Amino acid sequence: MATGQLFSRTTQALFYNYKQLPIQRMLDFDFLCGRETPSVAGIINPGAEGFQKLFFGQEEIAIPVHSTIEAACTAHPTADVFINFASFRSAAASSMAALKQPTIRVVAIIAEGVPESDTKQLIAYARSNNKVVIGPATVGGIQAGAFKIGDTAGTIDNIVQCKLYRPGSVGFVSKSGGMSNEMYNTIARVTDGIYEGIAIGGDVFPGSTLSDHILRFNNIPQVKMMVVLGELGGRDEYSLVEALKQGKVNKPVVAWVSGTCARLFKSEVQFGHAGAKSGGEMESAQAKNQALRDAGAVVPTSYEAFEAVIKETFDKLVEQGKITPVKEVMPPQIPEDLNNAIKSGKVRAPTHIISTISDDRGEEPCYAGVPMSSIVERGYGVGDVISLLWFKRSLPRYCTHFIEICIMLCADHGPCVSGAHNTIVTARAGKDLVSSLVSGLLTIGPRFGGAIDDAARYFKDAYDRGLTPYEFVESMKKKGIRVPGIGHRIKRGDNRDKRVELLQRFARTHFPSVKYMEYAVQVETYTLSKANNLVLNVDGAIGSLFLDLLAGSGMFSKQEIDEIVEIGYLNGLFVLARSIGLIGHTFDQKRLKQPLYRHPWEDVLYTK
Repeated sequence: MATGQLFSRTTQALFYNYKQLPIQRMLDFDFLCGRETPSVAGIINPGAEGFQKLFFGQEEIAIPVHSTIEAACTAHPTADVFINFASFRSAAASSMAALKQPTIRVVAIIAEGVPESDTKQLIAYARSNNKVVIGPATVGGIQAGAFKIGDTAGTIDNIVQCKLYRPGSVGFVSKSGGMSNEMYNTIARVTDGIYEGIAIGGDVFPGSTLSDHILRFNNIPQVKMMVVLGELGGRDEYSLVEALKQGKVNKPVVAWVSGTCARLFKSEVQFGHAGAKSGGEMESAQAKNQALRDAGAVVPTSYEAFEAVIKETFDKLVEQGKITPVKEVMPPQIPEDLNNAIKSGKVRAPTHIISTISDDRGEEPCYAGVPMSSIVERGYGVGDVISLLWFKRSLPRYCTHFIEICIMLCADHGPCVSGAHNTIVTARAGKDLVSSLVSGLLTIGPRFGGAIDDAARYFKDAYDRGLTPYEFVESMKKKGIRVPGIGHRIKRGDNRDKRVELLQRFARTHFPSVKYMEYAVQVETYTLSKANNLVLNVDGAIGSLFLDLLAGSGMFSKQEIDEIVEIGYLNGLFVLARSIGLIGHTFDQKRLKQPLYRHPWEDVLYTK
């Protein structure tokens, strides 16, 4: 494992199983250290996607949430540390999945109780693939002034007291996370502080050992001395003894193995960690301390004397000119959270809205990152603006032209359709433009103009499953569902909708592929054999062709296409287009000064 430094000021991590406090502590540490970018690139929460809002100093940021490890690693290829806060039941499987990702270099497993057999498999895989496992049962690790894992070093107050916001000269490794916090404080009192600290975890089989990290520290020029805190049980410390004897470590090592009190008990004692029990004289704290002392480590006579020998070793290195103590710097003040700041008057309030499509800050508004001036200068049309605001990307011109054609063809369909009728009645009642428009829009649904998404959804499902038109139509019939996008009140097989023909002609000329449209045409051929009015209508044409646009452009993943159809983007086209016509009908009625509409009696069937 040896190599050298694990972390740096640019290291970023993926955090598995969202925990707000550890992540916020990492981000607060980043700010304290003066990092330019947050150390948490993404969060993995199985079954969930979106964003989590957290603070990076005074600024609130949105950290992406991914549902799978693979998706997170793909989205954040520079994040090479995986911090696993999964429970002991799933920690091994998720850690192995992370280790198998080419972008992941270090995995920290926080959970206690991970089965030993699973841990052994993780260790074997990591070592054979030149990767590092910290834990299980670890609080993590820290590189002072650069990066920390989860709750390592505790609160910001403790971090400041331990001077961990800037690098020192001491490399520290321990089995215990709790004792690590104590030792960071101890080392800060008598030296210039920690450069890097690791808690390997208290399980019987740690993913990386004390000696692994000491040998690593030995290769880091900034580390001038090492401090080790072991414990009774196991034989991990003896690998360090062998490294010292073989001369693999050429920097001073100050070590202590805790648990000397175990001899005061008549029977074997199990301390807090799974590995903290002596299985014989060699695993006793006394035997390990003596072996380390004989190998050349500086070992005190008791834990109480540990601080003094650390100070003595550090002072000698300073006298020898091997250490130039780090100059103290004043860390920035971390803003207090709202609940804690009310009494003191220092407040940072969370935002209530996340927006990813537009930004009106700065000199001019931007649509999906494109400045307004660029939109005008490049001659963008309405279709281009829709592609930016709806799809968050610039689509090819044939795509945006198709969107514009859909809007033009669907803008109005006369005064008799339900939406226009409602708008006209409302306008004649003296209502304002918005009220008149909304009254018409509210009629849009499965029976009027709202079938585009359903048409796309059903055509896509049938085509992707390889159903023949016969199988598709008959299966819908058995379910009691009319095929969306098929059927028209007026148009017939011998009197096709000109709008449909225009759309099909444009697509065949400009689209790379029209597989979904051709499938819809085959469905129409079958339905026309049943009834002459079961033609492909404009909803079906737009729905099938939009699938071809999304799939053929090469700019959308399968998941994105499914999401677009599910959310209702395609019906949005009809809503946008028909709004133009409904506004026109409102203006028309007001311009004509039409009176209040009353439906004629003779057009109503009165019955009991």
